[in-house]
Amino acid sequence: MPNNLSIRAYTSQIRSHYHEFHQLVLPLHGAIDIKVGDYTGKVSFGDCVIIKAGQQHDFRADDAARFIVVDMDSFPENITESDIEKFSINPPLLAYIQFIDKQLAHQVNKQLESTAFTLFYQLLAQQSCHDRIDPRIAEVIHFIKQDVSVLFSIKQLAKIACLSTSQYKKLFKQNINMTTHKYITQLRMEKASALLAHTDLPIRIVAEQVGYQDLSAFSRRFSNYFGQSPKAFSH
Repeated sequence: MPNNLSIRAYTSQIRSHYHEFHQLVLPLHGAIDIKVGDYTGKVSFGDCVIIKAGQQHDFRADDAARFIVVDMDSFPENITESDIEKFSINPPLLAYIQFIDKQLAHQVNKQLESTAFTLFYQLLAQQSCHDRIDPRIAEVIHFIKQDVSVLFSIKQLAKIACLSTSQYKKLFKQNINMTTHKYITQLRMEKASALLAHTDLPIRIVAEQVGYQDLSAFSRRFSNYFGQSPKAFSH
């Protein structure tokens, strides 16, 4: 039934089918091997796979794996306009699917489930869905997002991608349309602005949580990025 959230398990036997509605699969525990569109590979925790209405897909998973499966009448514009089949979900949506897991396993409540779907849809619409990213760069991005306070060197990130530093820098910019430094700065500033606006953490602690031990350096960077000081963002 479209516009429905459920918890599902699959078997290790390969299955193949299609359906007349859109579907998203978001692993909670374990991974799923799937072939859909131009994508063939694993989808694991932190990922989401897009299956469009009428699209044939082959899949299998370990019996112990669990997934949030979302059947949908329509996708938000960012998903509809993207030609990718798999993307990494952002921290708010990742946390939300963990809540959905607990709620669906706790009780049947149709009104709450309807509200949960509406919020899921709104969070999905905020997702950044890049064009297909090279798997080596996708691995680096996943690594960076684990903790934006960590000071990564280009050498470390190139090693994760199994590339030389020059190959890595070129490939990253080709895929993300900005340098690694600019990308990490963007992640840090977005997180810092959210912490300042929605928590009562002191500016010094916010700076540390996004990788700045020097408060004045953080303030300068923040002011240059947003055009106003961290103090103007805090409440």
